[in-house]
Amino acid sequence: MDVLNLIGGRWIEGEGAEFADTNPARPSEVVARGRFASVPEVERAVAAARAAAPGWAATPHHARAAVLVAAADLVDRSAEDWGAELAREEGKTLPEAVAEVRGAARILRYYAGEADRESGEIFASPRPGENVLVVRKPVGVAGLITPFNFPIAIPAWKIAPALTYGNTVVWKPSSLVPLLAYRLAWALTEAGLPDGVLNLVHGEADAGSAIVGHPGVDAVSFTGSTAVGRAVIARCGELGKPVQTEMGGKNASVVLADADLDHAAEQVCLGAFRSTGQKCTATSRLIVADRVADELLERVAERAARLVVGDPLDAGVEMGPLVSSTARERVSAGVARAVEEGAKPLAGASPVDREGWFVPPTVLDLPGTGVDFWRTELFGPVVGAVRAASAEEALGLANLSDHGLSAAVFTRDLGVALQAVDRLEVGVLHVNSESAGTFPYVPFGGAKQSGFGPKEQGRAAREFYTRTVTVYLGAPA
Repeated sequence: MDVLNLIGGRWIEGEGAEFADTNPARPSEVVARGRFASVPEVERAVAAARAAAPGWAATPHHARAAVLVAAADLVDRSAEDWGAELAREEGKTLPEAVAEVRGAARILRYYAGEADRESGEIFASPRPGENVLVVRKPVGVAGLITPFNFPIAIPAWKIAPALTYGNTVVWKPSSLVPLLAYRLAWALTEAGLPDGVLNLVHGEADAGSAIVGHPGVDAVSFTGSTAVGRAVIARCGELGKPVQTEMGGKNASVVLADADLDHAAEQVCLGAFRSTGQKCTATSRLIVADRVADELLERVAERAARLVVGDPLDAGVEMGPLVSSTARERVSAGVARAVEEGAKPLAGASPVDREGWFVPPTVLDLPGTGVDFWRTELFGPVVGAVRAASAEEALGLANLSDHGLSAAVFTRDLGVALQAVDRLEVGVLHVNSESAGTFPYVPFGGAKQSGFGPKEQGRAAREFYTRTVTVYLGAPA
């Protein structure tokens, strides 16, 4: 399959280096090929977006919404086929991949619904004959940079609000997942999106830097690593442009002594191992009450050991490979370092004996919080556990991180659950469910080094993709 760049309504090959998109379960298998966009082509994409911006902003909101609905229908109809391509390209199991494609369609429909919701506010004025209106306008050209791990869902939750609120887009997806990016861009153009409103440029760091630093890009939304995200924040600060980042996570699940241990073990494993742990909200740290720690860890380790690891397209497979050889090397090195520092492997000690970038679902009993594993995001199917003497200590340990994206607390005590709401320094909190997972109609984003700028999803996205104008509307004299 050949994938193309989209600039100004034209599908083009690109002037940059050739790339091959390979199957992480069978690295010798090429899923798609193409050429990266050059920096001059990125600049042409920005110019196309700027030229299209006035017309798209002036298009009635319901007409913009109709394009999103039509695109959602195309995505839904293609879910099985595109889900299989997603599994081959990124490594998710087929059921997860198909669900992600259908989730992208739901996101498009949600933001199409913004056309039927209030678009401004009116306030009373203390002056006679005057009202105060707050109206919203698009910010202009949005530069969007998306990661590999949700190759159609995360782009949808950035592109859909950008478009519904009247912005034009220059989008660079991860170079690891060009095929699903091509599919989503095709659906939007096929649905009737005018030329130049959405521009897709495949590329690596130079393309991303060109988007972030371009004076024709009015706002930047980035999802990826904390290190790169902080560089994006700094560059946008220099240029004085709005920026929204969703970065890394080192998410904790807290299991207290009164929890349903079977349920907690199941949910911890879902949070740690689904999507091969390649979620920013995946469970990475496990904090267990002393009194039930041995029992809970035994159940988690048993579940991890029973997981079926293999080709994500095969029936019954519960966990696929990591996305690349680099990812496998990083995760394997992180586990080895933890063991050197005193961690005891409870599951995952033996490597997966098959072709591809596989690692086993791994459970580590940590000697304490001083090990590197407690601080460093591995982005793989590995969870490390420590013990806590009390709920108070457990919540304190959960906060012992530079990241603050998501957390989960398992307890039957409503008072402790409310205490967790007050104390935990995260943007997303689950009580008695896994740390991963979000709905498109509620805000998503993290605290501390996990996020910066307005939240994503739900109506929170409006705060980033629009600017307000306060209008003092008085009657003529």
